[in-house]
Amino acid sequence: MKCLKIIGDQKLTGEIKISGAKNSAVALIPAAILCDEAVTIENIPNISDIKALKEILEFLDAEVVLNDDLIKIDVTNIQNKEIPEALSNKLRASYYFMAALLGKYKYVEMYFPGGCNIGARPIDQTLKAFRKLGATIEEDNNHFKIYADELRGGNVYLDMPSVGATVNTILAAVKAKGETLLQNAAKEPEIVNIATFLNNMGARITGAGTSEIRIIGVEKLHSCFAEVIPDRIEAGTYIIAGALKGDKLKITNIIPEHIDSLISKLQEMGVKIEIDDDCVTVSQTDNLKSVKVKTQGYPGFATDLQQPLTTLLTQCQGTSYLEETIYENRFQNVSYLNEMGANISINGRMIEVKGSSKLFGREVCATDLRAGACLVLAALVAKGETVIKDIDHVLRGYENILEKLSLVGAKISLEEI
Repeated sequence: MKCLKIIGDQKLTGEIKISGAKNSAVALIPAAILCDEAVTIENIPNISDIKALKEILEFLDAEVVLNDDLIKIDVTNIQNKEIPEALSNKLRASYYFMAALLGKYKYVEMYFPGGCNIGARPIDQTLKAFRKLGATIEEDNNHFKIYADELRGGNVYLDMPSVGATVNTILAAVKAKGETLLQNAAKEPEIVNIATFLNNMGARITGAGTSEIRIIGVEKLHSCFAEVIPDRIEAGTYIIAGALKGDKLKITNIIPEHIDSLISKLQEMGVKIEIDDDCVTVSQTDNLKSVKVKTQGYPGFATDLQQPLTTLLTQCQGTSYLEETIYENRFQNVSYLNEMGANISINGRMIEVKGSSKLFGREVCATDLRAGACLVLAALVAKGETVIKDIDHVLRGYENILEKLSLVGAKISLEEI
């Protein structure tokens, strides 16, 4: 088992460059299946989720060349085979293949996707959209067979603005006959990135980034070039690290507008932060003020930054409150923070964080990707050594996290135990 060892309470100074967005890249790669030629995508993050997607593409006989942050995908000779559970279970984003293969071939067989255990993560809204487009769905023990003689555009209203269901509806509708109207769509920047990629291939998508998206089906999609946007969640995580232990820590290659909700909350807390066009500089601040936070779909406070922010809340004066409205099982980090010296109580989907607390190094466990990021941040501010087990959760979502933190002064190492 891999673990991270961190000796905390070290100043962080210098620059951290943000990588391509995980949540965008993991959808762009399956979307390439819809192309009738080859595509090139730049600024791909070097994380294990990308390797898992590459493995699925190669299983389907696509030609894939991954070189540094550039991936070239040629699906000319792709075979529409059943994706086995051993591959689909590696990551949540595998279900984007469900939509892409259905959209291209009108038939797909695969198993329920994997991903972090952060609560119920049903795909009912995705399946609802497929049915609206004319697909028939057979499900047996997490195995799905989805097919249609023809996919036809229709009106799809999502019960909640799910990112996954929004992406899957777009992918399935791009080659459907007629027009699809998607309402209550997710507005995240990653949705815009994916729609732009498809439009560059020749798709006809309008309204991405708003709650109403229109897709007019096309017959063919041609080759194109795309670039993954900067990862706003990675950016937010390192900005929080700067607020905890930074000495003019500079976070570069970001789009500040994508993290407005975080920046606003940090300013409310009293964090020293300077904002430029494509970077921010942040320093540790004493006597931070307590705040109230509620996660929401974009442009609200991102659920993926809720757990990392919790570490910072332990350093605020007074009592902070954080409400999680997206996932019901996203407080698995709390017990470990309390073991490190925090004073946090859970009440349903709300946590109460009493500060400020001195944190101390302990042996803890990363139960999921963002819980792991939370514990990394806690280890950076804690006295003594922290050992974080099951760190693969973090490695699959943060590119070169050891190198990035080491270069700015963290004492961090990856070990086998």
